[in-house]
Amino acid sequence: MRPNPAFIALLAGADISAAAEKPYSTWLTDSIISYNVVPQSRWYTEATFYYGVEAVHNHTSSPTYLTYLTSQISPILTPNGSFISWDFADHQLDNIRIGSPLLYLYTQTPSPRYRNAVDFLHDRLLNHQKRTPTGGFWHKDPKYPNQMWLDGLFMAGPFSAAYAALFDPGNKTLWDDVVLQFQLIENHCRNTTKGNNMLKHGYDESFKAVWADPVTGASPLVWIRAQGWYFMALVDVLDWFPSSHPGYVLMTKWFRDLAAAAKRQQDGSGGWWLVMDEEYKGRKGNYIESSGTAMYTYGILKGIRKGFLEEKEYIGVAERAYRLMTERFVARNGTGGGINWEGTVRVGSLDGKGDYEYYIGINKVENDLKGVGPFILASVEWERYLGKRDH
Repeated sequence: MRPNPAFIALLAGADISAAAEKPYSTWLTDSIISYNVVPQSRWYTEATFYYGVEAVHNHTSSPTYLTYLTSQISPILTPNGSFISWDFADHQLDNIRIGSPLLYLYTQTPSPRYRNAVDFLHDRLLNHQKRTPTGGFWHKDPKYPNQMWLDGLFMAGPFSAAYAALFDPGNKTLWDDVVLQFQLIENHCRNTTKGNNMLKHGYDESFKAVWADPVTGASPLVWIRAQGWYFMALVDVLDWFPSSHPGYVLMTKWFRDLAAAAKRQQDGSGGWWLVMDEEYKGRKGNYIESSGTAMYTYGILKGIRKGFLEEKEYIGVAERAYRLMTERFVARNGTGGGINWEGTVRVGSLDGKGDYEYYIGINKVENDLKGVGPFILASVEWERYLGKRDH
């Protein structure tokens, strides 16, 4: 793609060529923006990067980042807030993730345009997304009937909670529904039998998928990014969830349980394996994956900041992971003094058998936004922690 002159000019004051002195949060954000490789899209991949940009904007108060978010998201909306080229036959939770940056823009610049867009997404979720017999949102209709994936909790959960908090905080039904989505995942995917307390990638409530466990309906393996999405979803939902609701205690417990599992499963290198089940660690084809490692690091650091996790128990986990990421996955070979992000697996699906050979057979992609965004989030949390510690 051609360089983006407008944003190169905006970033010139930051001087990414002098990046050795820059925090990683702004260094990688500025690099990716200057490369002009992020489509103006409503897809969840871009929305994950926008979440990182949002965090950098909050951290630095620089208007550059808010301007960038606005410039990326405005082209996907009509002047009245309708989505351009929306496919009404496509019902999937991935479509809802763009609601989170839209809500952020609304809080920064209240506008009927943004409000109409988030109202539309909330309606699509609550009134058009199919549900399992027990009330869980299908991950994708019609391709994955009666299936819930951990990924979907990140795509829709924080948006649902933020929408309720901002526009309808007294509506107990909305809060109950948010909790229900997590509860169903916990009921079916949390693996307590082997003592590792991690979560399988997803489950099929109809038990028809070739991979569905005959008792739980769960898929066979623990895939790093699915669990990473879920970990982020839990800690982000708690930003909005009323502490007076019984679900607050439940979700706090689930978050702490998963943090403890992540701590136990951390590799000696500081990262986490692509396929996390104990019997696959170190097996040929498996590797320490960057996006999930960034997600766990972000969740742990944010959990410490929010008081959900004990600093003395978890800060070493986060520090080891963050050091690994900056040494192994940050590549100082970007254009114009920028950096690149390496080691992120392109995708993970339950389209086939959900077996080991599938997961290790997917290629890794440089500057994949599903890894870039979480690393930026983790970097903001790490920089905030260092700033608090040093003062």
